[in-house]
Amino acid sequence: MAFSFLMPDTHRRPPLACEFLPTGIVAARLADAGQAVTAFAPLPEGALSPSLKASNITDKAAVVAALKRAVGSVESREKHLALVVPDAAVRVLLLDFDTLPAKPAEAIPVVRFRLRKLVPFEVDDAAVSYQIMRQTAEEARVLVTAIPHAVLAEYEEAARLAGYEPGAVLPSTLAALAALSQQEPTLVVNSNGHSVTTAITRGEELLLHRSLDLQQEVDLRQAVAVSLAYFEDTLASTPQEVFYAGPGGAAELARILEQEQFRVRDLVPAAVIGETTNIPRGLMAGVRGALAS
Repeated sequence: MAFSFLMPDTHRRPPLACEFLPTGIVAARLADAGQAVTAFAPLPEGALSPSLKASNITDKAAVVAALKRAVGSVESREKHLALVVPDAAVRVLLLDFDTLPAKPAEAIPVVRFRLRKLVPFEVDDAAVSYQIMRQTAEEARVLVTAIPHAVLAEYEEAARLAGYEPGAVLPSTLAALAALSQQEPTLVVNSNGHSVTTAITRGEELLLHRSLDLQQEVDLRQAVAVSLAYFEDTLASTPQEVFYAGPGGAAELARILEQEQFRVRDLVPAAVIGETTNIPRGLMAGVRGALAS
């Protein structure tokens, strides 16, 4: 499963990726047998504060230094870098259209028009991308992503100051979902400790993408409960497994949820991570997914 956002002209994602997290920078490159060599460089508290407003990167020197350390540690000669940015810095929506022009140059203005009353920023000053999830003769279900240019520029500037050229740009959860191999309906929980996104997939289709700020553990439990109810109402079934990407890995989410209805599994199992350099558990999914296609 691969979701697109901002892609380079080659339409090929670089074999080198990094994810911006409030706690640090995760970097990865593809290695032999499809595994990834990864590294992590911590950030001082408050250096990165994701949002839809400018000044996501409040300590540019610290973020650039961490990016250099993390990406440099995976020892790649590649200079094009896939950027995985926090969900809180991007608005992701699933929209229904009666019709949508086949040519992207004609479809984007239609998508922008629909976004005007749906996002809290000026749509004409934002990078917008879309992907058709499902299309029939009557309607099209479309995944739309939008990020203010000022916010996008901060992340791209950090990459360039670290000596790399931004390639693909992906929101964290959409990147992480590419690491998911299940074709049956699946509930995914992705957290960076400051926000949480719950997503439901069915094969190559995204059914739900819901992001919330986190203040305490109860917020995480409520986010999962709401998505479980949506899963049951929409698919008339209950998931036996929930996949998690976030601090502490599956064991930490299982502890917080304190329930036995389903099994919590790591979205990226430790067995397929490959060689790592000091990376906290549960933070691999974004970069692993960004390298998946």
